[in-house]
Amino acid sequence: MSFHSFYKRAFSLFKAHPSTSKLLLLSTFSGGGVLVYTDSSPLRRLLHADATLDENGQPIRKKKVVVLGSGWSGYSFLNYLNNPNYDVQVVSPRNFFLFTPLLPSVTNGTVEARSIVEPIRGLMRKKGFEYTEAECVKIDASNKKIHCRSKDGSSLKGTAEFDMDYDILVIAVGAKPNTFNTPGVEEHAYFLKEAEDALNIRHSVIDCFERASLPNLTEEERKKILHFVVVGGGPTGVEFSAELHDFLVDDVAKIYPKVQEFTRITLLEAGDHILNMFDKRITAFAEEKFQRDGIDLKTGSMVVGVTADEISTKERETGKVVSEPYGMVVWSTGIGSRPVIRDFMQQIGQGQRRVLATDEWLRVEGCDSVYALGDTATINQRRVMEDIAAIFSKADKGNTGTLNKKDFNGVVKDICQRYPQVELYLKKNKLKNIAQLLKSANGEDTQVNIEKFKQALSEVDSQMKNLPATAQVASQQGKYLAKCFNQMEKCEKKPEGPLRFRGEGRHRFQPFRYKHFGSFAPLGGEQTAAELPGDWVSIGHSSQWLWYSVYASKLVSWRTRMLVISDWTRRFVFGRDSSSI
Repeated sequence: MSFHSFYKRAFSLFKAHPSTSKLLLLSTFSGGGVLVYTDSSPLRRLLHADATLDENGQPIRKKKVVVLGSGWSGYSFLNYLNNPNYDVQVVSPRNFFLFTPLLPSVTNGTVEARSIVEPIRGLMRKKGFEYTEAECVKIDASNKKIHCRSKDGSSLKGTAEFDMDYDILVIAVGAKPNTFNTPGVEEHAYFLKEAEDALNIRHSVIDCFERASLPNLTEEERKKILHFVVVGGGPTGVEFSAELHDFLVDDVAKIYPKVQEFTRITLLEAGDHILNMFDKRITAFAEEKFQRDGIDLKTGSMVVGVTADEISTKERETGKVVSEPYGMVVWSTGIGSRPVIRDFMQQIGQGQRRVLATDEWLRVEGCDSVYALGDTATINQRRVMEDIAAIFSKADKGNTGTLNKKDFNGVVKDICQRYPQVELYLKKNKLKNIAQLLKSANGEDTQVNIEKFKQALSEVDSQMKNLPATAQVASQQGKYLAKCFNQMEKCEKKPEGPLRFRGEGRHRFQPFRYKHFGSFAPLGGEQTAAELPGDWVSIGHSSQWLWYSVYASKLVSWRTRMLVISDWTRRFVFGRDSSSI
């Protein structure tokens, strides 16, 4: 762009946009240059105009990337995406990012709901992206369109529904609670997935205590109203039970002293133990602590029905169905696909699957230019044994029918990059590398044929596991995909991924790899269980302070950090807020 052309465009910008009076021009006479600083987005687009011009000075058509969702994976993707060659449009019925790990703290007034949400339009303005508050109700992959419905169903005629084209679609809509088609759950139970869910639970808990405080009730009626049932012994169910117990002990005893004796918390788990994805030491400690705290823990109990007054469970050992009255039920038993995703899966031939399947690069299988992240999808990791012949053939460059050490070393790095289960198998069996694996299977033989190669790697695929549906996984996937998009043009010319064992050349990018940084399970009473990399387990008050520091650091802005820390401080000084607002 010539200086004369820049001057003309800048002059027209001043005339068209009076806000550019914020512009600061500093002349540096010694260097003979001009330093321009502004927070005006029109001028910023002007200065970066060359980024969208080809080598002939012609405008380049930007690819339209539509992102569905503003949760952990979607927000992470948008936050790290900085490629100017994409026109990004975000569609979500929720115009904020929600820090879901602190939702249980919202249910009892420890943390306010507004303290854990970050408005998404701030990020949109910063990045130059567009946002539409609507819900995608249908994906038409064959025509590269999505059908959307505005959040407000009472919108003016002609604005409630609309279509949107895309070149690339990123699906990050998350998941919905899984009721397993249990009768009455949708109608009578509370879920804990959204900010509105946490607030509804909070209002219901306070309402139960206010109703139980009425003077004309019998003891049995008070016991029924103040019986809180939590279904699901995973992290969310356990943490909510612990938070509710703390509220009863620390606050209810002072606020509702006459009804405290009638309160009861029951935690139902269909399996043998709660927190079964954690280390056994944590599971044992949590179960013992809940028993000491008076939380009625019932394992081996599967809920078979919920009515307005009773919850029915089937005991696995006896097969007997037991019904109990309750005041409130919170359902936390896993996740299921949203209707729009189930419909999309039917379209692309994945109707028999539980969730959307992607490859190791997060691309939806059987669909072009569509990616899926977070709880919406799972990676369908390719098995080593599916490609064993192709791997052997690629390594055997001389077509000798056997592999020597040099042949094998030529592909060993690519094997580990392409198939993460190999590294997991080596770690489990305490082997340093694949060479040791081959040696353990073939002895001192330095020449390996295809049969011995198959024999050595035959057990590797047993280590394949689906990634957990956690915020940590979703956030890492969003960051990974953004990095791929940022390097798209570079990697098209110079791929950086592993060898294509069933084709020529290399994959454009390295496959996604999840790195586990640890898990927390708050257990109440200012005690938390922490399971960190390296088989390190910590349980107690020190882990609670680690939980405070880690969660404060993971909040996405200084605004939310300050709000949450102030909420924690308020709770320590004044107790939890028991108002019904």
